Amino acid sequence: MKKKFLLFIIFICSIFIINCSKESSEVIDYNKKFNSDFGGTLINAMTGEPSNLIAMIAGDSASSAIAGNIFNSLIKYDENLDYAPELAESWEISNDQKTITFKLKKGLKWQDGQPLTSSDVLFTWKLIIDPKTRTPYAADYQLVKKALTPDPLTFKITYADSYAPALDTWASLHILPKHILKNEDINNTFFSRSPIGSSYYKLNDWISGQQVTLIANDKSTSGPPLIKKLISRIIPDTSSQFLELTADNIDLMNINPIQYQRVFPARKDLQKRIGLYKELGNGYTYLGFNLKKAPFNDIKVRQALNYAIDKEEVIKGVLLGLGESISSPYKPGTRWNNPNLKPYPYNPSKALKLLSEAGYTKNNKGILSKDGKPLKFEIITNQNKQREMTAVLIQRRLQEIGIEVSIRVIEWASFVNRFIKTGDFDVVVLGWSLSLDPDQYNIWHSSQQGSGQFNFLGYSNKNVDKLLEVGRKELNILKREKIYHEFSKYLLEDSPIVYLYAGYGLSAVHKRIKGIKQPTPPAGIYHNSYDWFIPKPLRRNEILE
Repeated sequence: MKKKFLLFIIFICSIFIINCSKESSEVIDYNKKFNSDFGGTLINAMTGEPSNLIAMIAGDSASSAIAGNIFNSLIKYDENLDYAPELAESWEISNDQKTITFKLKKGLKWQDGQPLTSSDVLFTWKLIIDPKTRTPYAADYQLVKKALTPDPLTFKITYADSYAPALDTWASLHILPKHILKNEDINNTFFSRSPIGSSYYKLNDWISGQQVTLIANDKSTSGPPLIKKLISRIIPDTSSQFLELTADNIDLMNINPIQYQRVFPARKDLQKRIGLYKELGNGYTYLGFNLKKAPFNDIKVRQALNYAIDKEEVIKGVLLGLGESISSPYKPGTRWNNPNLKPYPYNPSKALKLLSEAGYTKNNKGILSKDGKPLKFEIITNQNKQREMTAVLIQRRLQEIGIEVSIRVIEWASFVNRFIKTGDFDVVVLGWSLSLDPDQYNIWHSSQQGSGQFNFLGYSNKNVDKLLEVGRKELNILKREKIYHEFSKYLLEDSPIVYLYAGYGLSAVHKRIKGIKQPTPPAGIYHNSYDWFIPKPLRRNEILE
């Protein structure tokens, strides 16, 4: 019996070896035309673990990325960044621009089979404006003075005043199930790790520190996606991610400029298997000051640090030129970006003059001091190589003029919960990904400084507050443009942050993934990810699905 079993094992192993040899010698033509069909597994990588799959509570990009595959909003952006239906099939805006009436699609269901109706939308709105809900997004929805559900397919809202970003906010709010959450504490609920959604995918499992797995939702409000399973592996180190990509263990990732500019051009084997995509992102990287701490509460110190940092050096050294210097919190080339503003030039002499005016002099060791205390602080950032390298270049330039700077790199969840939410930091290197609407009330208005809110730097300027309040009510696009240009001017002068760069999004995607639109549309390559597919001959581990 043992002998027969041993022979069977040898037989199986020999087949495996033959098949492996055949596969390794076979040259796959990824450029041939393949038919689309349902199935396959797409594996990506995330630097940080989601904190919460309820996006209104989480506020971090990892959580939003996963939740965006599980939940729907009333409307969405299409590939040209125009509004398009999602849960709502249509919407109507009143003549006075204060009332919006959404008509939901018929037959919508949650993944548990329960009907999705306007009562769920009303419930979600009440939830986000509830003072007990710990969310940084509430201010946008508190402007609604009345919300009604005349019938299960109609959701009607009325604002006290006209509100320009209204549609943008409803394109951003994930609708949640009332029948599950009506008796739950949204801040502390099982639902944050076991969500019931309505979109293309549903949660299959979540192994902390390892991966999050989604599978196709057969009750999806938009029909099934073409890829059956999405696995997001948690790999904090981007160098490790890249090794996994080249080893064919993940299918896509955001790569850095060195990989884009130097590694791929030198590796023909990678060029055959992996496609590269480049687009100017809708966000920026910055150095942010804790304005509630000395010396950063002194505008001269902040402006001095702005002059002391060589932004072009950062763009060339970290991004290899794949980025743009900026002077406002808006994407270059858009109407909201003030063309008359220029970045602070690299000028260490100007920096030292401002620091002198702020009371700082150099001691016998060349260190800037005031009242016997050296000018020193800590820069913290998350595990992101570009940000780490940026911090090192900043450290070097500041040390050259006599400022002591240390750097600490922290895992994302700890970074947010231990430092950002508590305000226990000096200076951060971070990035903002922004909505398409220019409204930045949640980030810069002085009222948005509570725990977990986005104005964690503690910025306060009465003129800016007024502009942000007026800007979100102004419907005339030219007048709005003028308002946000003025807002950007104040922000640049006050220097609560140092704009470092707007980088290009650099994506590497395995060529087994088909359906990616070329050329890249305004909304980017990921806008139609639900139409991506993996042809059967190119799938990995099909037996495990």
